[in-house]
Amino acid sequence: MNDKQLVALRAAQYVQNGMLVGLGTGSTANYFIEELARLTHEQGLRCTTIASSTISAQKAQSLQLPIVALEHVASIDLYVDGADEITPDKTLLKGRGSDLVKEKLLAKAATKFIAVADASKLVNHIGQNFTIPIEVIPFAWQMAKKSLEALGGVGDLRSNAAKDGFWITSHGSYVLDMKFDASIDASALNALLNNTPGVVEHGIFHQLADVILIAQDGVVSER
Repeated sequence: MNDKQLVALRAAQYVQNGMLVGLGTGSTANYFIEELARLTHEQGLRCTTIASSTISAQKAQSLQLPIVALEHVASIDLYVDGADEITPDKTLLKGRGSDLVKEKLLAKAATKFIAVADASKLVNHIGQNFTIPIEVIPFAWQMAKKSLEALGGVGDLRSNAAKDGFWITSHGSYVLDMKFDASIDASALNALLNNTPGVVEHGIFHQLADVILIAQDGVVSER
């Protein structure tokens, strides 16, 4: 059993009967979905799920997990998802797959948000290993980019897989992948991005994670 699977199984222990559970997206989240399905079919766990992406929705449906649409829900009991970076103050970087809006909605709506990862995702500051994904309104992307550059940001629009156009999110937005100076702390950068006109959402998840589970060399620790 690898570390990603191990930490996902630990997260599944938080699920209780009757819960509405948010499903993250990615390899670690997939292990969580698979374990949730096993507990449902083998041990009689009763829960309903809500997905952060089309991919995780398809995964849940393929495993016969009950699923509801986001537009029918105001709050959820538990959300479990991975992260691309995790800082000592529990700030997360997410959204490299560009499902920013749904992921942050579920993180905010959850009574408990559990982030799951292996030790490779631990960093000293947000943006240490990856650019920060910033979802922007298509007609406003140039204005948004100029505003972000005024804050010291460096980057450009994300290309699509074929490299012949721009990446389009599930909501029809573009994604700017930006780097900022490490001296700007996550709290300040989060506020600056939130206040930038044209920005739909961004990948800094500040003060949203309640529990962080980290797996390293077969051992899971809680932060």
